[in-house]
Amino acid sequence: MKTEQTNQLAHGQLLTGGLYNMVCSDPAGGAFHLDFMPEWLDTDPQDNHLPHVHTFYEILWFQKAGGTHTVDFSSYPVEANSLFLLCPGQVHHFDGVTRHKGVLLRFCTDFLQDDASDDSLLRSDMFNVFEPSPYCVVRDSVCLAKMSELVGKMQDELPCADAFAHMEMIRSLAKIFLILIHRNGERQGTPHLDAMKASHRLFLRFRQMVEQRYTTLHTVQDYARELGTSLKSLSVCVRECSGKSPLAFINSRIVLEAKRLSAFSSLMVKEIAYYLGYDDPSYFMKFFKRETGYLPSDFRKWGSSEQAAR
Repeated sequence: MKTEQTNQLAHGQLLTGGLYNMVCSDPAGGAFHLDFMPEWLDTDPQDNHLPHVHTFYEILWFQKAGGTHTVDFSSYPVEANSLFLLCPGQVHHFDGVTRHKGVLLRFCTDFLQDDASDDSLLRSDMFNVFEPSPYCVVRDSVCLAKMSELVGKMQDELPCADAFAHMEMIRSLAKIFLILIHRNGERQGTPHLDAMKASHRLFLRFRQMVEQRYTTLHTVQDYARELGTSLKSLSVCVRECSGKSPLAFINSRIVLEAKRLSAFSSLMVKEIAYYLGYDDPSYFMKFFKRETGYLPSDFRKWGSSEQAAR
């Protein structure tokens, strides 16, 4: 069995490597930040042109087209009014050339509380690493005007820290902003999930559990047991909501983390394997090669070349 010490080692390697950028001292807190591009890119002490990881949720609203934005090893052309919805742990960076114009919203993991179903749906449906594309595009001019108005109201409220229900006001404005994106954002290959449908709720629970436990649970049977459902029901709902099998989801999450650790930490392959729940490094390397066509060392070279190029 792997130990908590190994988990802490992997996390520490990322921290000491300078990949993590924190919006607050406690990433599980309720902090919220609002900034504007390109001014924020010019003044932020973090070099945002290098690959880096956040411990918080982030919404990047690119209001003008141009340049690229890279998330988890894939680069995307920036469209006008595209919104990148990044969750904690995703590696991303800007192209270092384009003077992007837009809005940046960042909030800690407890800012949107999970005590209500609508909050949970907003978080789990909009922010996750499993989307075929990490961004959506809003084209409706009325919606865009409402979003701009909400950003203005958040900007006006932020200095009023001593006012009654200050954070509740910020939280409410941010939720409305997210709801507008959820209703109007176009994201290719990703259907909106309906919390009223039992199969969609099961899929959300499965996807959340994969994110939380991919280092310890590797089989579909494990997840079906923990979710209190049958293998058939789980397979049907996952395929209905995503077009993928449950095993494909599990494996893709493990592989993504293996890529991140290979490219951006100094952990050895056997340490990465152990962190991800594999006692046999050679088996892990075969699994990784089967899933990606590459060896972990190939992604270490990718990370080094990205750093050198910038």
